[in-house]
Amino acid sequence: MINFIWMGMILTGFIFAAVNGNIDQVTKAAFDGAQTGVTVSFGLISVLVFWLGLMRLAEDSGLLAKVARMMGPVVRFLFPDVPKNHPAMGYILSNMSANLFGLGNAATPMGIKAMQELQKLNPDKETATPAMCTLLALNTASITLIPTTLIAIRMNYNSSNPAEIVGTTLLATAVATLAAIAADRWCRKFTVKPKQPPQSPSSVFGKTKTGGEGDLPC
Repeated sequence: MINFIWMGMILTGFIFAAVNGNIDQVTKAAFDGAQTGVTVSFGLISVLVFWLGLMRLAEDSGLLAKVARMMGPVVRFLFPDVPKNHPAMGYILSNMSANLFGLGNAATPMGIKAMQELQKLNPDKETATPAMCTLLALNTASITLIPTTLIAIRMNYNSSNPAEIVGTTLLATAVATLAAIAADRWCRKFTVKPKQPPQSPSSVFGKTKTGGEGDLPC
């Protein structure tokens, strides 16, 4: 669906440019945008490689595992319907740890793997589970301690103090995360239907007049 939306926007822009006689400006803007994209990408690659290297060092030294253990109780609270030792929990912890350091590109593969593991627990493969919705909400509005990608973009455009946004970004993402968790808890409480317990044989056959169980009802 998103492909059709993008195609419609592009075609609409070309049509209006052709009608107004500005097709040359559209062509110039397309090439300038492509050049800017390549320039920004190379600027991001160097910073991402640096931070991903630090993440690898943290993983090899055991620091990442300690952070994951510290976040364990929080994750179990957020995902109560996921078994404690299920592989999905490990991918969720890695995903959240990467998002904490603003490494969205590193968090994405972990998020995809977490979704795949959560799908294995899903009894209805056509409908998202509450755990899937929680993971999506946290990825959309994740608290970020160090906005690595934004700092890299500001460095690429020669900002005098590219890291000055750390405080405001932390505050904004903290508020967004709390709002996402509150909305998720509200939806879990008021929209998710509780599972009905299986009907026991005694409730099917009932009790006899004399109070015995397991006999056919009189």
